[in-house]
Amino acid sequence: MLEQFVAVMPGTLGPALLVMCMSVMLTVGEGRDKPISSRWRLWGILIGLVAAIVFAGLRASAVINQRTFINYPVLWCCVVIDLLLIVLVFVNRLITRNWRRHAAVMHLANLVAALGIALTVFYALPDVILQLTIWVEPGDPIFTSDMLLRALGFVLGIIASAVIAAIFRTMRSTAVRPAFLSAVLVVLVIQLMQHLTGLLQIMQARTLRFPHIAFVMLAWLINNKSGLIMAQAFIFLIPAVASVVAGLRMPVSAKRLAADVNAATVRKHKAFRRRAIAAAAWSMVAMIGVTATLTLGVAAINQQPTLSPPEAYSLKDGVATIPFSQVEDGHLHRFEYKAKDGTVMRFIIIKKNGGAYGIGLDACENCGDAGYYEKDGKIICKKCEVAINLATIGFKGGCNPIPFPYKTGSGKITIQTADLDALSAHFQ
Repeated sequence: MLEQFVAVMPGTLGPALLVMCMSVMLTVGEGRDKPISSRWRLWGILIGLVAAIVFAGLRASAVINQRTFINYPVLWCCVVIDLLLIVLVFVNRLITRNWRRHAAVMHLANLVAALGIALTVFYALPDVILQLTIWVEPGDPIFTSDMLLRALGFVLGIIASAVIAAIFRTMRSTAVRPAFLSAVLVVLVIQLMQHLTGLLQIMQARTLRFPHIAFVMLAWLINNKSGLIMAQAFIFLIPAVASVVAGLRMPVSAKRLAADVNAATVRKHKAFRRRAIAAAAWSMVAMIGVTATLTLGVAAINQQPTLSPPEAYSLKDGVATIPFSQVEDGHLHRFEYKAKDGTVMRFIIIKKNGGAYGIGLDACENCGDAGYYEKDGKIICKKCEVAINLATIGFKGGCNPIPFPYKTGSGKITIQTADLDALSAHFQ
């Protein structure tokens, strides 16, 4: 679930913030007083989403195995539209004020915003949508607890992005306009940098002579991908602080209010203060959530499993002896042996269904001596992350522990160390 959440939330946060920013900057009037072009932004979302679903489907079915020829022109368009959006936000006050006197300009602004939303959604969401293809592991039943957890992580990632954007939107009426405008401009500049990163990567692959300054810039953008996403969230610290300041400066006591102010105005001021502080507080929670997802969440899913320490056993006269009582719990047990040539080797034992034992080296022909670990009742290869079928442990082939001779009887497992010595090459 966490892996799905971490993959989906950062991918959908940018488009969600863009939709929110354009909504705040270009919303005018209510009901019939709204320009007809205000719906174009919604159409931009829908068109971009449908196109992303179609594109993801073609990639998943291998109809399109190279996305560069699609992304290259799309990214050029994104860069141009991003620049236009930045200019649009700079002059949005002139566009929205008395918009009926220049309705054509208002319609053009909404058209640019709709194109920007559609292109951003189309570019960002195919990778998110393709996460649907790994909900079910090959060979597993469709409806399993793992599948449901992956689905939950996917849905929560989308919901989290929408909620974060909605929380930031609440500050539009509590923070001073320049503060919110500054945050929107930075969001658009970061989006431009993200699209420029994708474009430069394609250009680098196509162009033999790549300017050094462009290469340095590309490396910085790639290395700071997560940082740019966090910056898009943390820039709303500016309107959050402005919101708190505005709330605290709002007079609510009798000493600070004029004598002719009525009770309704006092209640209105108190409500504004509560709303301003609450909006700022929830915005801080959203920023912390984004940071935690991109730091702690990413670290958790990329954490390398550690192998359990080797257990003690009896070694005498070239025979290793492990009693049944030590390994009869059905869990993975790891042991260590130093071969005659000085090689430190590991072997594992696990009790299988029916009382049989799966015994082999803690290595396989495919992945070498990476080792196996136990998770959720499954034995998994540390290198390829394949879950081993317990019934096949002790047999050759695939990602299975390399088998070796052993004997069982009299309540114990005995292994001739000479057989282990012969397999020491697998740990060198």
